[in-house]
Amino acid sequence: MTLLLQALPLLVLLALLGSGRAGPVGACLVALAAAVPAALVSLPPGTALPGFLLGEALRGAFLALQPVAVVAGGLLFHAAVSQGEGPAARPATAARIFAVTLPMGAFLESVTGFAVGAVFALAALRGMGIGGAVAAALSLQALVLVPWGGLGPGTALGAVLAAVPAQDVARVAAWPNAAWLLLLGPLIWSLAARAGVAVPGRERAAQAAMLGAIAALLLAWNALLPFEVAGILATGPVLALALWRADPPRDLGAALRAAAPYLLLTACLLLARLWREPPGFRPFAEFPAFPLTHVAVVLWLVSAALLLRRADGLGRAAAALRRAARPALAMLLFVVLGRILAGSGAAAALAGAAAEALGPLAPYAIAPMGLLAGMVTGSNVGANAALTPVQAALGAAAGLPPALAPGVHNFAGGAGAGMSVGVLAMVCGLLGDGTRPAQVWRLLLPSMAAVVALGCAAVWLLR
Repeated sequence: MTLLLQALPLLVLLALLGSGRAGPVGACLVALAAAVPAALVSLPPGTALPGFLLGEALRGAFLALQPVAVVAGGLLFHAAVSQGEGPAARPATAARIFAVTLPMGAFLESVTGFAVGAVFALAALRGMGIGGAVAAALSLQALVLVPWGGLGPGTALGAVLAAVPAQDVARVAAWPNAAWLLLLGPLIWSLAARAGVAVPGRERAAQAAMLGAIAALLLAWNALLPFEVAGILATGPVLALALWRADPPRDLGAALRAAAPYLLLTACLLLARLWREPPGFRPFAEFPAFPLTHVAVVLWLVSAALLLRRADGLGRAAAALRRAARPALAMLLFVVLGRILAGSGAAAALAGAAAEALGPLAPYAIAPMGLLAGMVTGSNVGANAALTPVQAALGAAAGLPPALAPGVHNFAGGAGAGMSVGVLAMVCGLLGDGTRPAQVWRLLLPSMAAVVALGCAAVWLLR
């Protein structure tokens, strides 16, 4: 009975979203109601439920502040750099769809984190006239390097919780992630075909080669350099090639002017990282501070500077913030739900029960549990905070190398975060065309299956 109550919020959430009977906000409100009894049976004796719920709601609000601010900043930046009628006139081609989804989106995600890559990919796809569930699924291909997103805070946190070097965790995660990249080609081509854009054989070969290059560079840079920069260095060179192929510039000067805002943003974000100990807002000692150099702060400042150069900058900013309102509410509710389940011990109890039931096969539960943790919490930081200690203990009990279980969990949790209920709520909210998460998940089922299979294969091959 206890396990049923602990699982009820997730079951209700997935059932409502999967059936399409409720949108992300409504489904999460029902799941939050179910999380109250789940927390009640999971809390240590003597813990007051009202105080716990209030505390986790405040923690959730603080954690949600960061991605919400980043998403709003991303929309402001897009409003500042968009050219009005220009994007709508760009026809969709196979090369353009590929360039703006995986290389460009993954590069931006590696620099910024917090699903900003998906926001930009979705805006570019809509500019090509692609919408609905296909656009949402394509935009989520930007989030296939989440463990390195925003220079890897989730990976660093997971390593601390597992008491192993972060570089070792990233190296392990890079192997299944590189294999996943190689398998994403057919999914991208299938989604492009659903959008009405056939991908010819020569283009498929070129895109497969670029995916292979990203995978090889990801492995190489994680082996040679600090893991934080591996995502940027793996995607940057391929992004330049993909954009050149998609839109060969007739005027190099015009191309540089169009790229200038993106280069400015990237430079400012990287320069901000040089300030080692900036002041920040830290209401909870157990969580990292919201520093003055946070991605969101840089995004807002750069966007404000660009918007001030436009005569209609104020109107563009107001429209962008209106678009951010509903995704922000959905993200807040999902983060609070994840905090209640993780903070009460319900998530760890479910993971422990699954491991006990599987016995000697328990190590092969690391990948599916990591995927689920990412899908529920909506971030690699959240997935690692919720389950890394459990996964590390599971790996130690099975005699796995110290970094293997945390590394596989980091990969699967990052992949799940990129397809999570919170991110899908944001993307569907930005689409604003009635697309529901269940429609997108159905398109991504092959990708989810590949994550679980590759995570299990990594456990088998690297143990």
